[in-house]
Order: sequence, then C-alpha cells, then structure tokens
Amino acid sequence: MIILKILSIIGIMIGIIISAYLLLLIISSLLVDTKKEYEVHSRFYRWLLNSATGIAFILTRTKIHVTGLEHIPKQGRFLLVGNHRSNYDPLVTWYILRQYDLAFISKAANFKIPFFGRLIRKCCFMTIDRENPKNAMQTIQKATRLIEQDEVSVAVYPEGTRNTEEEMLPFHNGVFKIAQKAKVPIVIAAIRGTECIHKNIPWRRSHVYLDILETLPTDYVTSHKTAEIGDYMRMRIQPLLHNEEENHS
Repeated sequence: MIILKILSIIGIMIGIIISAYLLLLIISSLLVDTKKEYEVHSRFYRWLLNSATGIAFILTRTKIHVTGLEHIPKQGRFLLVGNHRSNYDPLVTWYILRQYDLAFISKAANFKIPFFGRLIRKCCFMTIDRENPKNAMQTIQKATRLIEQDEVSVAVYPEGTRNTEEEMLPFHNGVFKIAQKAKVPIVIAAIRGTECIHKNIPWRRSHVYLDILETLPTDYVTSHKTAEIGDYMRMRIQPLLHNEEENHS
C-alpha cells in the first residue's frame, strides 16, 4: 500500500511538472511578436527551444551519433555550414551544439511552425529571400552583425533546400560572405539519417549521424573566394553521402 501511495504521489508530481512546462511553453510563445526578427538573443527562449527539442527526440525515439566536436573553436563565434537532408537537420544541430547558441538562416515557412516557429524568432533566427539579391544581402549583413556583436553563431545550408540524393545541389556561395565580413572561421558539418525520422515514427528508432569535419580558420576564409570555399566544402562532405551504411557499419 505504501509503495502504491508513493507511486501515486510521484505520478501526480510528474503530471504537475509536465502541465506547468506546457503552460509555460504556450504562454511564452504567445508573447513573441511574429512580425519581428529579433536581434537580441534570449537565454530563456533558447532554454525553451532546447528543452522542447530534447523532448521531441525522446518522443520520436531519435538516437543522435556525433563525431568531431573537438574541431569546433573553443572560443569566439563562427559560421556553421553543412548539407541539408530534412527539416530535422537544424533541430539536431542546434540541440547537439546548444552551448554555441546557433541561429539558423531559414526559409520563411519554418517561422510558421507551431511553437517552434515563435521560439526561434527570439533566438535570432533569420529568413532569407534568395530570389531577391537585395533582401538576401540584408540577411547576410544582419547575420554578420549578430556575430560581430557576439549574440550568436550563425548556421546556414548552402544548398538552399532539402536534398536526400547522394549528389549535393549547387551551392549559394554568397552565404560564405557572412564569415568573410565578420572575420570568423567556418565549421563544416555533415548530417545523415534525418530524412528517415518521419518514416520511422512511431514504431522504429531513428539513427542520425552528425559529423563535424573541420574548421576553416579565419585566414583561409578571408583569403579565398566564396566559390573556392564552396568547392572545398563540397569535397569534404560529398564522400560521406555515398555508401552511408558502410560509413557507419
């Protein structure tokens, strides 16, 4: 009887904690101005974003395998670039690299996702209009400014859209100007397996692989053309997208 009472009390406490967290998440998200892109990073909303992401991975039974964290600069901001497989890519990346406060440059549709779309605004995420060079340059300038002001590190997918094929799409090399203008290194990452998460829910566990390949030092970034940086990045990531099962067997 005593054990049953203890379990009952624990269950009630867990229920209260979950309810309080959900209420906090809902109220906090409703306080976000959806017409504004913020330029001051919120620690509180970053905590909400990371905690909600961690819960999402538990519920979706997603196991993340990470290598190369030692390549990330120990100090200072940076630009993170990588390939793009699915909508889960940024979630995996900002959660695993949560200590670096990554702000992604993303398409406008992602800012309309319930809860997450509001939270990322307060974490300085940015939209980009690649069809309009003037607007795209404004985003690049804003990203540069956020890095220079030490608000966040910035992350972007040069392919510009999701691609589940082995061959990477052509790069929008202009995004590398962010690192050149801010005079920061570029961290190169490769991700695989996120494209299977939605297929595996809820019956199968998903295995995702995030590899930090290397960091291009600032001297390299500022002394090379953006096309050269893009070519080198492609050369580093492309081999990992072939024979994925062999890479992690």
